[in-house]
This record gives sequence, C-alpha cells and structure tokens, in this order.
Amino acid sequence: MALGERLKYARNSLNLTLNEVEAQTQIGASTLSEFENDKREPKLVQLKSLAELYRRSLNFFLEEGELVPEVVLWREKPTTPRAEELQAQLLGLAEQYHNLEVWCEDRQNFQLPFDSGDPTHYGYSDAETLAHRVRRNLGLGERPGQILLRVLEEVCKVKVFHLSFEPTGSAASTMSSRFGAAVLLNSGNVRWRRNFDLAHELFHLLSWRIFRQANFSGAVEPSEKEESLAGCFASVLLMPQESLVGALNAAKAGRSKLGFDDLFKVARQFDVSIEALLWRMRSVCRIQPDKIREYIESFRGQMAFWDDRERDDPPSQPLRFRALARQALRKGMISAGRYAEYLGISRREAMQVVEQDAGDDAEVEVADP
Repeated sequence: MALGERLKYARNSLNLTLNEVEAQTQIGASTLSEFENDKREPKLVQLKSLAELYRRSLNFFLEEGELVPEVVLWREKPTTPRAEELQAQLLGLAEQYHNLEVWCEDRQNFQLPFDSGDPTHYGYSDAETLAHRVRRNLGLGERPGQILLRVLEEVCKVKVFHLSFEPTGSAASTMSSRFGAAVLLNSGNVRWRRNFDLAHELFHLLSWRIFRQANFSGAVEPSEKEESLAGCFASVLLMPQESLVGALNAAKAGRSKLGFDDLFKVARQFDVSIEALLWRMRSVCRIQPDKIREYIESFRGQMAFWDDRERDDPPSQPLRFRALARQALRKGMISAGRYAEYLGISRREAMQVVEQDAGDDAEVEVADP
C-alpha cells in the first residue's frame, strides 16, 4: 500500500476530516489531499506531525506491502474519549510493546488455546467446555481470578492495557498477526470488575477465528449472542462450580441463607464482584433470574460502598512493557526521549532513570543444575 493510502487510512480510522487535520497540524487541506492521492510527498517534519496526530509510528507509513485492516472489538463503544481515539491509542500501545520486544530480542508468539467451530451452532455448552479447558491448560487452579491477569501477560503474552473511558462497563480486544493479542480494560473500574472484563475479552480472543470474519474492519461490536457467550465463559472460568459450591457451603455453616457479608467473603475469594457471583449462583444454585435481580437491587448500596473504597489506579502499560522499556534504555537501544514517550513521562524523569541505572551491569553466575 502506497504512502498516500496509508495516510488516508490512518485519518479515516480516527474519523477526521481534512479540515480537522489542517486545524491541528497547520498543514493545508489541499496539501493533505495531495499527500493522500500521492501527488506530493510530505516532508519528514510534516509526516512526523501527522504520525503524532494519528497516533501512528513513522514505520506504519513507510512500510511496504498490503495493509491488513485493523479490527478492534468493543463490548460497548466508548463515548468519552471517542471509540476511534481509544482504538488508535490501544493499537499504538500494542505497537510500542511489539517494538520493545523486537529491540530487546524478546519477541515471543502469544500462547493461547484458541477454539474452533461453527459460529451459527456455537452455544453455551461450548463456552463452558472452553472455560474448563482454558482453566486446566493454563493451570489457573480453583481461584482463577487471583492469577488470570499475570498468567495472560507473562505466560500467554497477551498485551493488557488500562485506560480511563466512559462508559465504565466497556472493554476491548484486538488481534494482529504482527503484535499478537491485546486487551484494553477500564482503569476506572475496581479490580474485581476488571477481572470479569478480562475473562470476558479472553473469550473473544479465544473465539476470534470463529466469530471474526475476513470482511470485518475497524471498530466493531459483537452480536448479542456472542456477548452472552462471553459472559457465560467468564463466569464459568472465574468461578468453577466445584470450588464455588465448597466456598458457599463453608460460608453457610449449616444455615439456609447468606447475607451480604457472607457473599462478600466468597466473592473476594474468587476476586469477582458480588453481582457476578449472584449471576453465577443462578445456575449453580438454581435461583430464578428475577430473584437474582431482586438480590442485586437490595445489595446495591453496600456494593457501591466497597467499590468506592477499593478503587486503585492501575498503570496504563503492563509490568513487562515497562521492564522491556527500561532494559532497552539501559542497553542504549532507545533514547531517553523515546523512553519518556513510551512511558508517558517527562524527559527529566527519563534522565533520572538513566542516572539510576548507570553502571548497573552486575550479573549473577549460575552453575548448570
């Protein structure tokens, strides 16, 4: 794909007009049109300005070959910032992560137990079977929520990022032959709600080859059926029936009813929200949906109380991303300016890191076991 086509693709992916780009780059709309139609080539400073606006690397515009359409699957399209802006940010972070892996010679293919099947016949029993297989294959144990994020990041090489956006109930996932699998979670959610979102998006990644077709492009929304299947998968994965029944029986201690405090303790064991726990109990304990909704409404005030007190501020980039960036900086593979750009910090802070790491090249001698 020619440079002009890539410029046009990047602009359209953000849903920007030529006049809007002109207002933000001071490059005339007519000149931009000539760039996109390959009648003129932009100067390097102009290309850098456009790359920054479009949240793309220079390599994206200079690469040869066909451009594969990018697919970002949204649980619900964000309103603030816009879905197009967040999509560009997610893809940009994933590309930076990929670059760090290449520079540090730590490029590893993502390891996911993908599912297969016919999308028209794929049902809840298939989603449940997949959840059991994933829990077993990834060694997630009886309380998968406690380690799911770390296993996906460190073992499966899924790139998980956290950004703040509205609505808070949304999340996104994407797959690329170049940088692998990536997930965007909402940093505005508490950990146990992000946990369910992570498991939910994991289903979309594992079933990508089933439900994503070649004609998909841009930001898309899954079908109602696919979302329901993802919710089923996440619930079964995070709360295995045998383990959950044991935890509920221990909490009951011979009683026939459970109060909020009892449910809270069980939910914390599995690192899920009480709402997610109650919906899982619908199938495990055979409780009617209307009754579940009634319980949720009665506990809403107490759930909000704990949500407010358990809020944290997860970093945008995962630990491995930050570790690779520091390694690349220490070994001189990237500049302090590039390090600051990737970590979203000032150049002064980046230079402090350089000073801290100066001379820190000690190695540990390890004999063959």
